Order: sequence, then C-alpha cells, then structure tokens
Amino acid sequence: MRRVLLLSLLAAAALLAGAWATLAPPSTRPPLATLPAVPVPAGNPMSEEKIRLGRMLFFDPRLSGDSSTSCASCHVPQLGWTHNDALARGYPGHRLWRNNPTVLNAAHYTRLMWDGTLDSLEIQARSAMQAPVEGNGKASMVEMRLRFIPEYVALFRQVFGDEWPQLDHAWQAIAAFERTLVSDPRQVPFDRHLAGDAAALSEPARRGLALFEGKAGCIQCHHGALATDEGFHALGVPRQPLYDSHPLVQIAVRWQNVQRDVPQAVYRGLEEDLGRYYRTREPADIGKFRTPTLRELKYTAPYMHNGAFATLREVVDFFDAGGGSVPNKSPLLKPLGLSEDEKNDLVAFLEALSMERPLLMEAPVLPPTLPLDGSGEQCEQPVQGRI
Repeated sequence: MRRVLLLSLLAAAALLAGAWATLAPPSTRPPLATLPAVPVPAGNPMSEEKIRLGRMLFFDPRLSGDSSTSCASCHVPQLGWTHNDALARGYPGHRLWRNNPTVLNAAHYTRLMWDGTLDSLEIQARSAMQAPVEGNGKASMVEMRLRFIPEYVALFRQVFGDEWPQLDHAWQAIAAFERTLVSDPRQVPFDRHLAGDAAALSEPARRGLALFEGKAGCIQCHHGALATDEGFHALGVPRQPLYDSHPLVQIAVRWQNVQRDVPQAVYRGLEEDLGRYYRTREPADIGKFRTPTLRELKYTAPYMHNGAFATLREVVDFFDAGGGSVPNKSPLLKPLGLSEDEKNDLVAFLEALSMERPLLMEAPVLPPTLPLDGSGEQCEQPVQGRI
C-alpha cells in the first residue's frame, strides 16, 4: 500500500491538468547572460554598516532557540554556502526533508525555496530562524538576547535608528549581507566568454555549450542570467533513500505535510514531498520543484531538491535517460542519446558556469552578551556567578 495515495493524487493531477502547460517557444526565451546588478528592494536599501551587521547576524547562533544554530550552520562558506549533506540538518534533534539550497546568487531569485513559497530574502531569514525544525528561535526571546549585546545595540541604533534592536531589522540586515554573496563575472569562465574572451572556455566546454543549447536541450529550462526559468517541473527524480532509512527524516516529511495543512487522510499515509502543491493547492503541481540556477554548481553538490545525485555526471546521466517516472512528468524530458564524450563535454560547460575560486569568508568575531547591573545599565564585563 506504500505510496498508493500519492500515486493516486499524481494520476488525478495529470487528468485535472488536461493539456500540458505550454512553455515559451525558443524564440522568446532569454539567452544565457551575465548576471546584472543585484536588485535591492526600496524598503531595505544597502549600506556598509548594514552589511557588516548582517554578516555578524548571519554567523550568530544566538538567533536560534538554544543558541546552537546560525544561518551559517546550514549555509557554510567552505561548502558553497550550502551543506554537503543530501538533506539539510536543521535544528538539533531534527533532520529536514529537502536538500539545502545555496544562498549564492539567491538575491537574483524572484521566488525562494524549492516550492517557491517565499518571495524575499528578508522573509526567508525570518522563516529559517524561527521555524521549529530549523532555527527554532522564539521571536521575543531572540529579540531580548540582541538587547543584551552592547555592540548590537549600538549597530542597530546606527543602521536603523532603533533605541533597542528590533527583530524585523535583523532579518533586513541578514538579507542585505546575503545580497553581497554573488558570482564575480571576472572569475566565471562563461561570463568572460560572453565578454569576448576567446580563450575563456576550454574546447570541451565549448562543445558542451553547443550541446546545452542544442541536442541536450538544457536551454529550454535553464536560460537567462541565472540559468533558470524559475518555473516548476516534475522530473521523476529518484526517491531519497533517507526517506526510508532515517526516522528523523520520516518524521520531518510527515510534520511538513501537517504544517502545510495537507488533508489528514493524505497525511497519514504520505511519505513524499508534494513540492509546488503546498503553495498552489493545484493537484497538477504535485511533485513539481523549482528549476535551480546552474551557477556555482561546482561548489554546491549534492544536487536536486532531495540531494539524490552526488555529482554533475549523475545529473547528466539522469537527464540523458529522459528523467524518471512520475505521472505528471514534464513533456520536455525525453531520452537524449548522448555519447560518453558528449556527457563529459556537457559537464565541462556546467562547471564553466562557476567561479574558478570559491567565495570563501571567515566567520566574524561575535560580540559578547553582557548582563545589566542593578541600575539597569549594561555591565562592561560579564559578571561571574550570575545565572
């Protein structure tokens, strides 16, 4: 009986969807391009001081429930600003049900998360740090912690004019910092190629580019400066083995469905991630996930929404076979018939969309938490023996 309910839903989705959605014809798809300047929302302008504050908060575990988990716990600079686990780790005692997306170039997305649930980096920062299985930080407690850190009090006052740190401003600062985590086109071979550097791409990468835009058909979904249509597609990605072997992952999948108000009759027998359906409630969107950017792939393994593939070659093999099996699979997926050499060339081009050196960053020195003295003023040094 396993997965019967899900398969029934998927079959119904295909029927309800009717004709497959028509994607933009090749002539209207934007070509691959260099990333433009990062879009900055009017309500959260950038400044050096705000970025500095956001960097500190990004690395600060005191925004989480037990002061153990920071943004950088899951988005590790040395691991491509993501994590090399197939599924994200989450708050201590939990495991998550999806692969952890990188924050590199996330500033260019119009919709965030694998199912497009969130629309801004500010909302994402708040959601991640307050979600019970991620940061588990209770807003009132975390905000009070910030007020017991004199350096933060001064920085929030300087940047936002706050008498005391406000948590919504913390999310704005983190988002401002994340908008600096973008590819440097001077280090990306493909961007140098677009700028006219005839030697920027190796011969295999040049052949891979021709395959990308031609026989392999990758350009159908991976186009524009971010190399993604930002659409949602069902591909039939192989089931993540941890769904069947790790109890914390199994708990997380079921909890996710309860949190997203999946009907109880479905939730009790469901062991799958419904993807875009959580946002739209359209049966045709079951099992659809966002097309990821192809930038910085060299540093952001494993791949796909559930971390099913450890290498780019595995990804290429999957698409060469025409994807997997799922009732509402994208009609764009068909066997490609690539040779071994063509697969190697395609991987060479995909790697050319990454910087030649990863974007690394040392964690900042974080300011101390200090108690108040009897008059309510901040102590200059920690008071020993106070609990």
